[in-house]
Amino acid sequence: MAKTPKIIIIGAGFGGVKMVKSLHKKPVEVLLIDRNNYHNFQPLMYQVATGGLEPGNIGYPVRRIFRKYKNVSFRMAEVLSIDIQKNKISTSIGEMDYDYLVMASGSENNFFNFERVKHKLLTLKSLPDALQIRNWIFQNLERALAENRKESLEEIMNIAIVGGGPAGIELAGALAEMKKYVIPKEFPELELSRMSLNLYQSGPKLLAAMSEEASEKTLEYLKEMGVNVFLNTRVSDYKNNAIVLEDGSHFITNTVIWTAGVKGSPIAGFPEEVILRGNRLSVNKFNQVIGIENVFAIGDVAAHSSIDALNGLPMLAPVAQQQGKHLAKNILRHLKNEPMQPFQYRNKGAMATIGRKKAVVDLPNFNFQGGFAWFVWMFVHVFSLVGFRDKTVTLIDWVVSYFSYDQPLGMILRSGEFKPGPAKKEIKEIEDV
Repeated sequence: MAKTPKIIIIGAGFGGVKMVKSLHKKPVEVLLIDRNNYHNFQPLMYQVATGGLEPGNIGYPVRRIFRKYKNVSFRMAEVLSIDIQKNKISTSIGEMDYDYLVMASGSENNFFNFERVKHKLLTLKSLPDALQIRNWIFQNLERALAENRKESLEEIMNIAIVGGGPAGIELAGALAEMKKYVIPKEFPELELSRMSLNLYQSGPKLLAAMSEEASEKTLEYLKEMGVNVFLNTRVSDYKNNAIVLEDGSHFITNTVIWTAGVKGSPIAGFPEEVILRGNRLSVNKFNQVIGIENVFAIGDVAAHSSIDALNGLPMLAPVAQQQGKHLAKNILRHLKNEPMQPFQYRNKGAMATIGRKKAVVDLPNFNFQGGFAWFVWMFVHVFSLVGFRDKTVTLIDWVVSYFSYDQPLGMILRSGEFKPGPAKKEIKEIEDV
């Protein structure tokens, strides 16, 4: 009997999950590997960080997604390296052979010249990160009422966000609404006039990948909500619990949230020549890693050398999903000795929310902002969640929050000493998932 081809997919993000679904009931053996046992809906991570949603609303167990897929198996493991010559990968649970390997490992934080102080920064790249931000902010609010604190109120209550992309502006908007609607109810003793929310963007506009209308409206919304937005402002350092700008000015805070950039997250073993700017793997029009016939890359970790050798396609969920679906078809064609088809990205638009009835939507043919854009954003994100329970509970939570002007989740969940800094990469399971 002929051996069933084995496809290993590294990463249970948007691209990896979409590709596995596309290979259901096909004549291949699929092994999906991820360091976590859940698929994480990253666009709503900021809601977990600000107490609007629980991790279980945006995370879904991988095994539950594919429990009826007879040709699919899953392993929770850290992938350490690849041996291209032997068609093997090394993981934290042992070595594994493959016939085809697909890198869908996503991206990680890019700290640029802030590597030396990254342990002092809060990030928003994983569910543990989001919980850490939530814990830290509510812990600071409790500490602001302590009689024996040594820090000033400004140091404890001020918040700085570095980066004006979707994650930064959505988080800024959620924090501004928390300051206006939630904190006065739960901490009536606090002097909120001494709390500042600052957003720093090194470029001339927010949401650089979106239209001018979206950028200008987002800036208008944030200013209306009380966020201090600094454009063309580069943060040069963070020391002594203060943001330091290039002009030498300071902003005192012990809460700095880094959303200023990401880079690809490949594994060790790839030739240096296939790793491009931003730590992304160079792929051709078929998503094959250049020079390696049976290794492919999709999503944030891939950069199409045939499209743009410097930047590749945008690091967006729709890109990864379209690539995953297309690559599944191409591998099946390859198995039949049929020619593979080149990938073409179909841009269906982009959107971001700044707060209640405040969102911006860019579609291929027209753009719109405001309340209708917010409802469109809400329903698109609800119906993009994986499980029926996630969709239902999230929609109910949002409806309740909409009418109550409240965010229900303010518990501080921690064990041991709590400090800022990116969450460790060790294998974790979120109890709420």
